[in-house]
Amino acid sequence: MAGRFTRRLQKELLDLQRSPPTGVKLEDNTTRLDQWRIHLTGADGSLYAGEHFVLRFRFGNNYPMEAPEVVFEGPNIPMHGHIYSNGHICLNVLYNEWSPALSVQSICLSLLSMLSSSPEKSWPPDNDTYVRRAIASPKQTSWAFHDDTV
Repeated sequence: MAGRFTRRLQKELLDLQRSPPTGVKLEDNTTRLDQWRIHLTGADGSLYAGEHFVLRFRFGNNYPMEAPEVVFEGPNIPMHGHIYSNGHICLNVLYNEWSPALSVQSICLSLLSMLSSSPEKSWPPDNDTYVRRAIASPKQTSWAFHDDTV
């Protein structure tokens, strides 16, 4: 990884270790700078209150100019209209709305907000078809962002 990108990741890692937002916890044994696991806890008062989920972040050589790959890891993947049962997430800030001003922390807060605002637990309507195609990385998907109500 290029020097300035490495510094950026080191700073974000240190910030998450020192003062993580409520409901966000960096896995204690994070040793690789290019791949992190972060634990999310559903917010009180939401459908996911107290539930625990794991996110895997993979950072490419162009981070933060390019978004990281972010997926939920099983076995406890949240059932949500924008999260597929294979852990892939349909969230515009991870793809076409990415900005280098965003961070790991802002992604985690966006995901917690997305979960908190969900009116029901259900997979996306095309879940079975999408998962059957067995795309290895969600970054290889051409997402259509048309529904921001869930």
